[in-house]
Amino acid sequence: MDIGLSLLEISEAHRLKSAQHKQLRKLSGLDDPPANLTGFSRVLLAIMAASLIGLGIIFWIAANWDWLGRAGRFILLQGVTAVMCIGACALPRARVPLGLLALLSIGAVFAYFGQTYQTGADPWQLFALWAVLGLPLCLSIRHDALWTPWALIAMTAISLWFHANTGRRWDLREGDLLYQATVCIAMFSLTAMLSPVCARWTGAGLLSMRVCVVLAVLSTTTIGIEALFDNAINGQYWLAVILLGLAAAAFTSRRLFDLFALSTIALASNVLLVGLFAHIQHRIFGSWSEVQLFFTGLAAAGLLAATVSLILKLAARAQANGGVQ
Repeated sequence: MDIGLSLLEISEAHRLKSAQHKQLRKLSGLDDPPANLTGFSRVLLAIMAASLIGLGIIFWIAANWDWLGRAGRFILLQGVTAVMCIGACALPRARVPLGLLALLSIGAVFAYFGQTYQTGADPWQLFALWAVLGLPLCLSIRHDALWTPWALIAMTAISLWFHANTGRRWDLREGDLLYQATVCIAMFSLTAMLSPVCARWTGAGLLSMRVCVVLAVLSTTTIGIEALFDNAINGQYWLAVILLGLAAAAFTSRRLFDLFALSTIALASNVLLVGLFAHIQHRIFGSWSEVQLFFTGLAAAGLLAATVSLILKLAARAQANGGVQ
C-alpha cells in the first residue's frame, strides 16, 4: 500500500487545501524517520566493525604466519573463537557482532586444520562440522546477522556433499535422481527451518530464509532445465516441478506469505514451463524456425503476465489480511 498515493487520493476526494494536505501528511507520519532507525544503525555499524576486526585478525595472522609456528597458529585461532564466545556471553549489547566473529573464526580453525594435516576428509565434511558447531551459537544469539552466513555454510555443505557422491556437477546420470532429490529436499528443509514458522525457536528473520529460497530454487531449477536437454523428459524435471509447486503452495499460505520468495519460485516455474514448451516443439518439428521462436516468446510473455497478475492478486489478499512481507 502506497501511503503517499493514498493521501493524495484523500486530498483530492475531499478537496483539501495545501495547508490541510500538509497537516494530513504530518499526522500520517510519512515524513518521520523510521522508529527503529537508531537501533538498526547501531547493529549495522557493529556488524561492519566486527567484519573489519575479523579481517584485521586474518591479515595480522597472515603477516606473522612464519613467526607463529603451527602450535601458535592453532592457539591464536582457537583463542579468538573462545574470546569471542565469552565476550558474546558477557556483553549483551555486543552479542551480535562478537557472535558473528566467533562463527567466522570457527571456519578459520577448520580451514587451517584441513590445510595443515591433510586428513583426506571431503570439503563438505568440514563445512558440515562448521554448520553443526555454529548452530548452538546461532540459536543462542537469534539474529539474522548469524543465520544468514550460517545458511550459506549449510547450503555449501549440502552442495559439496552432492558433488562428492556423484563425482559430477548437476548433470543427468543413472542413479543420480536419489542424490538430487535428497539435496533439493534438504535445501528446502533448511528454508523451512529458517522461516517464520520456526522463528519462535530460531529467531531467524526474513533475510536468511530468502537466501535459502534463492539457493534452493536455483539448484532445483538447474536440475529441471538439464533434464529437458535429454530426448525424453526424465524424473528430474518432474522432481523440480513438484518441489517448486509445493514451495509455491507453502508461500501462498497466510502464515508464510512472502512476496520475494513467491516471486522467485514463480520465475523459476516460468523457466521450467517455457523450457517444456520448447522441448515439445523440438521433439515434434526436429528443428527451429522463426515462427516457432515467435510462438515460444509469445507463450513466455503470456505466462509471465499471468504469473504477475496472480502474484499481485495474492499480494492484495495478503495485504488485506495484514500478511504482506
